[in-house]
Amino acid sequence: MATPRDVIVIGAGIVGCAVAYELARRGASVEIIDDRPAGAGATHASAGVLGPYVEAREEGPLLDLTSRSLGLFDNFIAAISADSGAPVMYKRTGTLDVATTPDGLRILQGTAAVLDKRGVAGELLDARAIHDVESHLPADALGGLLIPSHGFVSALDLTKALVAAARRHGAQVIERGRVTRLLSLGADVEVQTDRGAIVAGAAVLAAGSWSGHIEIAGAARVPMKPIRGQLLQLAWQGPTLRRVTWGERCYLVPWDDGTLLVGATMEDAGFDERTTVAGVRDLVEAAAELIPQVWSATFVSARAGLRPAAPDFLPIVGMSSVVPNVMYATGHFRNGVLLSPLTAHLVAAALLDNAQDPALDVMRPSRFGTL
Repeated sequence: MATPRDVIVIGAGIVGCAVAYELARRGASVEIIDDRPAGAGATHASAGVLGPYVEAREEGPLLDLTSRSLGLFDNFIAAISADSGAPVMYKRTGTLDVATTPDGLRILQGTAAVLDKRGVAGELLDARAIHDVESHLPADALGGLLIPSHGFVSALDLTKALVAAARRHGAQVIERGRVTRLLSLGADVEVQTDRGAIVAGAAVLAAGSWSGHIEIAGAARVPMKPIRGQLLQLAWQGPTLRRVTWGERCYLVPWDDGTLLVGATMEDAGFDERTTVAGVRDLVEAAAELIPQVWSATFVSARAGLRPAAPDFLPIVGMSSVVPNVMYATGHFRNGVLLSPLTAHLVAAALLDNAQDPALDVMRPSRFGTL
C-alpha cells in the first residue's frame, strides 16, 4: 500500500480535490494533476444540491452511500473552512419536492415512506400547505414533500477551499498536465503524462468522464460514459425561494447573491461540453412551469459539464484488482459533490490504513472485470 508520503491524485474535480485534502490532512505527501484548473470540469456546472432522498428515492446502495455522506457534511465543511480560511456557501435549508401530476404525487408518497422507514424527518404537504410553504409555486401544484435535512453547497467554493486546505497541508497542484498511462513498478506506480513521468507510492484515478482515456497497464479501460449536464444562472427579482425546490423536470437553487441556479439536463452527447440553445430552452421552460416568475428573470449565464456514468450508475471506488497501489475514485455521475466527503474518507483509509470499509464492496472496480 501507499506510504504516508507519496500519492498522486489524477483529476482536480471535486472528488479528486477532496481525496487529496484528506490524504494530505492525514500526513501523506500528495500531488494533484489535471490538464486544466481545479473544478473546471463537471464540478463548475454543478449546483451542489445535497439531496440523497431525491437523488435516490428507493432503498438501495446509492441511497445508503449518499445519505451516509450527507451525514459527514457539517464536519467536512467546518474542517475545510478552518484549514483553508476560505468561505464556503453551505446551506441546510432543506428541499421542497413538488408534484404537479397524480403520478408525481404518488412518487413523493413513496419517498415519504422511505424517509419514515429510516427515521428521517419529512413532511408530506397537500396543495394548500405547499403554497403556504412556497408562495411562488403555480396554482396547479398538487402537493409536495419537505425534507429539512437536505441542502446545497457551492461546488466551486468548496473545490477552491479544498485546494487551499490541501496546499496548507503540503499538497502540490500540477495544472496543464495530461495523464496518459499508469504503470506498475512493483512497490511504486509510474504516472506517465504529456510532460514526462512521475513516480509515486500510489495513484488515485479520479479523472471523472476522462477516466477511461487513461491506460492502466494490465487492466481494462474504465467503462465510463460522459453525460452532459447544462445549468443556468438567472438573476432573481424580488423575494427569493426559501430552499432548493425540485420539480418533475428541473430543480432550482436560490443563492445568497439573489441569483437562481436551474439544473440540469441529462444528455448523451459524448465529450461535447458546449451549452446549447435546446438545453437552455428546455431548462427555462421547465423552470417556468415550476415557478412562473422565471419568465421575468434576467438570464446571467449557462454552463455545461460532463458527468461520469458507470454502466450501473454507481461510483467506481476501490483498489485495482490487477495493478498494485492504484485506486479508483470515479464514476460519481450526478453525485460527485454529495459523495465527496465519503469518498475522501474511504480512499484515505484504504491507502493509509489498509482499511476496507463495507461501503467499498458495492463500488468495487472489479465488478466491471479486470480493473
